[in-house]
Amino acid sequence: MVETEIFRALADPTRRAVFERVAAREMSVSELKSHFAVSQPAISQHLAMLKGAGLVSERRQGRFAYYRADPKGIAPLASWVERYRVFWPERIEKLRDVLKGMDE
Repeated sequence: MVETEIFRALADPTRRAVFERVAAREMSVSELKSHFAVSQPAISQHLAMLKGAGLVSERRQGRFAYYRADPKGIAPLASWVERYRVFWPERIEKLRDVLKGMDE
């Protein structure tokens, strides 16, 4: 199931942070590495997992690889969440109230 791979890829906090970075703008591995206290091979492994889940795409330019979020990759997750949305309206409103209270 595609959603399983997406959940597995985003379960790791570092991978989520890498995904958030490339969702903001296209970045090379070395650019990404500068934002994390992990090795370049670790960043590459995280990117490979995200790419395997369809969440990021890769563009090669010479020796460098650039990564960006692939909007199509998150679509299965959004569809999965949408199926359960009918169960959540009251709970979402309560959560919204709690979050508003935290911002004040």
